[in-house]
Amino acid sequence: MYRFLIVDDHPLFRDALEGAIRHAYPDAAVVEATTIAEALEVAADPAGFDLALLDLSMPGTTGFDGVLQFRTRYPRLPVVVVSGLEDPRIVREALAYGVSGFIPKSSRKAELVDAITAVMNGGVHLPADLERGALPLPEPQARAGDLVQRLKSLTPAQLRVLHMLRQGLLNKQIAYELQVGETTVKAHVSEILRKLGVVSRTQAVIEVAKIDFDQVAEGSADDRS
Repeated sequence: MYRFLIVDDHPLFRDALEGAIRHAYPDAAVVEATTIAEALEVAADPAGFDLALLDLSMPGTTGFDGVLQFRTRYPRLPVVVVSGLEDPRIVREALAYGVSGFIPKSSRKAELVDAITAVMNGGVHLPADLERGALPLPEPQARAGDLVQRLKSLTPAQLRVLHMLRQGLLNKQIAYELQVGETTVKAHVSEILRKLGVVSRTQAVIEVAKIDFDQVAEGSADDRS
């Protein structure tokens, strides 16, 4: 029996996703979460999940934080992003984090069913406009694209430490949260700085913040003005 995890704070869209899942997989088990923190706890279920459907705009998260946390904690769990933000640059950045697809919230039920089925069959789903090439993906700025590649070179442990750095935690606090020694945390921080090509933890946080989708969305609004 397939198991799906829906992570979205809007009940109507959770219902829409569950309806699409049950249309394709009537006997599937569907579990819902309304925050990233709740979803991360639920995903720890020993029974595991076959697919997580994750909204980008969740309470308590900024930009791609939720995706980053999921990909860090559960790197083998396929994740599909669902979002009301359909800017091609946002889609590109989401895919750069290793997600298995991107589903616009404007999709009809049949499109939701097709997207979920495609990913469950091992494919990667893109919005229809992108698939047809009618909405070309613009090249990201060199630094942003390079930074995404550098982020992908981090180990899961280093990604966890980077996330805590973004929360403003000190080495001692990170060591306590991860239940490791401070020397281990210092080693992770040194490797993070080296791989990201920065010289301080502050610079690392600033650089990573540059690829958040809220800034991409603001750029798009500027382009239309």
